[in-house]
Amino acid sequence: MTGRGTRLGVLVSGAGTNLEALLRACNADDFPAQVVLVVSNRRTARALDVARAAGIRAEAAPQSAFGNDPVVRDRAVIALLRDAQVDLVVCAGYDRILSDEFLSAFPDAILNVHPSLLPAFAGGMHAVEDALAYGVKVTGCTIQLLDHGQPDGGPIILQAAVPVEPDDDAESLRARIHEQEWRLLPRAVELWSTHRLRRDGRIVRDAGPAASDEVDAGPAASGHPPAGLPVTRPAGSFPPASPASSRH
Repeated sequence: MTGRGTRLGVLVSGAGTNLEALLRACNADDFPAQVVLVVSNRRTARALDVARAAGIRAEAAPQSAFGNDPVVRDRAVIALLRDAQVDLVVCAGYDRILSDEFLSAFPDAILNVHPSLLPAFAGGMHAVEDALAYGVKVTGCTIQLLDHGQPDGGPIILQAAVPVEPDDDAESLRARIHEQEWRLLPRAVELWSTHRLRRDGRIVRDAGPAASDEVDAGPAASGHPPAGLPVTRPAGSFPPASPASSRH
């Protein structure tokens, strides 16, 4: 893997299929990002093996190793990300709440994958099962920026709809949602990395390919340039951050 582009730190909890999709994208010569670190809250997560097989630094940071204190654990993960000079954090199936301190360390630089069309079925770990139980005819997936406030309430970057078939169970529906996640996540990383995203309050828009020539976003929170998301927040259009955490 080359040294080009945005440096990605990926947070994972499970099998790592979204990580695999991202790594496939990163293997393309013209993809503007590379995964430099993978961190899991579970020592046995298959995603760690996926990272190591690709020659990527992989670290386990279970909460139990930090006195069961999630804030202390998050500080340790922040330190790992900064040591790796990460520009953009990607929560790819990460099932822990991120502290306000973590969110503040990477402002507008944390992407999250959620298996529903947010704001539907937000704030929990069973969005697919919840969609089936509610009887919706269409669900899907969302790539969003994590932000302070309501869990899964951050600004939406991309979404894809997935029809619910009459004979679907959680496994079959989740499999089709995954297919869309694997398509959207690399695209969202590409948009962030090429400075095409514009945020106005909670609205995020694709400003087009010329945007990368217009942006001087300054250093990333990690101290490693460049930052990826120019932010437009007119007076009164963006409320102050609340003390609650964001989640996936």
